[in-house]
Amino acid sequence: MRELTEQERIRREKLESIREFTNPYPDKYERTHSLKEAKNLPDGTKDVKIAGRIVFMRKMGKLSFVKIRDLEGDMQLEIKVDTVTEEKYEFFKKYIDGGDFIGAKGEIFTTQTGEKTLRVESFEFLGKALRPLPEKFHGLQDTELKYRQRYVDLITNEESRKVFLGRSKLYAFIHKYLGEHGFLEVETPIIQTAISGASAKPFFTHHNALDIDCNLRIAPEIYLKECIAGGFDKVYEVAKCFRNEGMDPEHLQEFTQIEWYCAYWNFEDNIKFYSNFIRELIKELTGSTTIEYKGTSLDFGKENWTRLNYTDEMTKILGFDFLDITDPQELKEKIVEKGLYSLSDLEDYKSLSQIIDFVYKRKIRENIVEPTIIYNYPAVLIPLARRNDTDNRRIDVFQVVACGTELCKAYSELVNPEIQRSNFIDQLKAKEQGDDETMDLDENFLLAMEQGMPPISGLGFGIDRLMMLIFNQESVRDVVLFPIMKPEN
Repeated sequence: MRELTEQERIRREKLESIREFTNPYPDKYERTHSLKEAKNLPDGTKDVKIAGRIVFMRKMGKLSFVKIRDLEGDMQLEIKVDTVTEEKYEFFKKYIDGGDFIGAKGEIFTTQTGEKTLRVESFEFLGKALRPLPEKFHGLQDTELKYRQRYVDLITNEESRKVFLGRSKLYAFIHKYLGEHGFLEVETPIIQTAISGASAKPFFTHHNALDIDCNLRIAPEIYLKECIAGGFDKVYEVAKCFRNEGMDPEHLQEFTQIEWYCAYWNFEDNIKFYSNFIRELIKELTGSTTIEYKGTSLDFGKENWTRLNYTDEMTKILGFDFLDITDPQELKEKIVEKGLYSLSDLEDYKSLSQIIDFVYKRKIRENIVEPTIIYNYPAVLIPLARRNDTDNRRIDVFQVVACGTELCKAYSELVNPEIQRSNFIDQLKAKEQGDDETMDLDENFLLAMEQGMPPISGLGFGIDRLMMLIFNQESVRDVVLFPIMKPEN
């Protein structure tokens, strides 16, 4: 068992003393206002009851000041011996520490320094903190400790509270906005029997009752499109997804993704819808359509964002028509001939889609700053997207990229089961070439397609990456409450 510090030992002794006066862990406290609400009350408002965690105390002879905090605000308490009684005041001075919870009743007033304060008439002890808060107001300075002890980070770090309040407001906005536009929320399985919906390495598990190997969801796409086949015209899901890949500032293995699908739309309809959605969302969370990210000002309020043709730009960079190449080794050799990369640079990329995506991310995506719509993708990249009517080597896809970060991906969906089967077979070939991020041949999904599907367009985006951008955070771990961490030794 961990050895207690001196402060922790003293707090436990105080806890035992408190038991002689009251239950140190009462079951409830009736508040009349949150701290945010109380700070907006006019002076002279009486019988106000508030509660929170003590984050600062200045104990003096007959007058003390305390600052308490909840998630959305903090407030000062004035505690006088002649108001709360000498016995209660002595209890306060002897046994209450920073980090403890307290409830207080009294009258609102404003101090000479302009601070809204509650003149305490009575208080109740609501919970003992057996460990002290970090020193002063600096909060947790150790980044890893912030992720491991997010509860302490939230107590002491205003920036963290702002971010995670924003995340909750983001979810509320998504449900409200999509609901107002006729979308219905559904739930699809997390434990699945086919790897499909995105190009990624899955997590595997075993279903004991059925005695089958399964994978965790990498995307909800397949089941949401089956909902469209079943009669849902507009459908969406807030989906926990799992991809067993590397960790970096923009990726975690467990993440939250929003996907929506609409019958009778094409990808141009989704461009319009997403553009309006993201403008309204950013305005809701920040009060403006312009945000700062890594020292760059990004304006999402423009009516028409820049458009960039993926295939045309890649052709300019490569200097040849890469869409006609079917052999990964041939594509690698041509890229090396152009002096763009060496064979060792390309060694880890086995399939056409992996090689093309590698070049795109380094030569195009990372150089994009302002919100930009990238469209006209090679068909080999996304086997679930609809082929372009004028050139079946291309697909009707778009992404929005800003500051080198992908914010969403959307396309006109492939609803032709014969082409879909052919694409799945191509995925199996890519798997044989060594690409371990390919999809399975999903017979259940093909069965749904054969039942008939209307024209569809769908869109997906990761909550975590969007939160990074909106709140100008360095890593997805800064916008995920409890990111997975390697166990401490």
